[in-house]
Amino acid sequence: MKDQPLDTHIHTDKVPEIEKWFRAAIKADASDLHLKVGMPPKLRIHSKLKNTTGEILTEERIEQLVFEIMSPAQKEFFLQNGALDFAYPVGPMDRFRINAFRQRSFVSMAARRISGSIPPFEVLHVPPVVEKIAESHDGLILVTGPTGSGKSTTIASMIDHINRTVATHIVTIEDPIEFLHVDKKSMVSQREVGIDVPTFEDALRSLMRQDPDVVLVGEVRDNITLTAAMRAAETGHLVFGTLHANNCSQTIQRILDMFPQEERDLARQTFALTIRAVISQQLLPGIRPDVPRIPAIEIMINTPIVRKLISEEREADLPTAIRAGEGEGMQDFTESLRRLVEEEYIDLKKALEYAPNVEELKMALKGIRAGASGIL
Repeated sequence: MKDQPLDTHIHTDKVPEIEKWFRAAIKADASDLHLKVGMPPKLRIHSKLKNTTGEILTEERIEQLVFEIMSPAQKEFFLQNGALDFAYPVGPMDRFRINAFRQRSFVSMAARRISGSIPPFEVLHVPPVVEKIAESHDGLILVTGPTGSGKSTTIASMIDHINRTVATHIVTIEDPIEFLHVDKKSMVSQREVGIDVPTFEDALRSLMRQDPDVVLVGEVRDNITLTAAMRAAETGHLVFGTLHANNCSQTIQRILDMFPQEERDLARQTFALTIRAVISQQLLPGIRPDVPRIPAIEIMINTPIVRKLISEEREADLPTAIRAGEGEGMQDFTESLRRLVEEEYIDLKKALEYAPNVEELKMALKGIRAGASGIL
């Protein structure tokens, strides 16, 4: 598909009809709004799609609703290509990332809500060391986990902490933007691929000319993105990124797999020098009415021992090093699950279901933890 036109639509004083559905989504705390011919508008609330009491949508009605918020260039692109990504603002604190697409020759729409409401650390129930990690002066910080594990929310909270406490320039490159940051003590420049800049590579090429102190590269998806992130970290910037990996050890393997075999040794050494911390998380159902979901979190901090293990290709020893580093703020998933059970955030059955090692968790709940000797 050809490059999409950037979002150049100028909204008039007339409020488009579809905005009432965007506002309904905000009021219902929905994450997504869906429009499809033959069905009423649907909202995704707490991961479940729910019907609204709205009208059954016809082809003409959907086209009227969707085309009203497109610029002429965007409408022409959509009619030629059958799909279009663009954004629509609703008030000062929310906007929607919209994908209009054809299915069975009809126009459909999926709109993801992008909120300006960013939860603080205490609401997310992340360990206190996450705040300390966010206060690093430079280096690479990765938040990893499967899809839907809350990675973007954790990073948004870390960025917001910097925004509130340090006078600095934060530049984000995202596809799409998931949280809106309002300038506080810092100045925040958010660039969305396909709307503010044509491609991720274009954004990376111009990044250093924008005088950033803190950088968010969104998802680390290839060695081009990772190399740019590590280069920025090497030159004194604090860089954040997300990655799909289940734990800290797997994160390193995923990083190295992005590079050809002949480049992996240099990539390994560069990564060992630039990484500050890896935060891996999974989102679990909670048992407290006020905390319906809570993260189990593994944290690896780049101590001298961790750096040595990474440099020497000893990822298999990292879990032991993480357990040994609990005094420095590190923790593995077993320790995180133990705390969540003992503090009555999750039930034991769910903890055992998510445990990387069931027997190890059972022992930890009895106060017995594996030793950390022999890693040097």
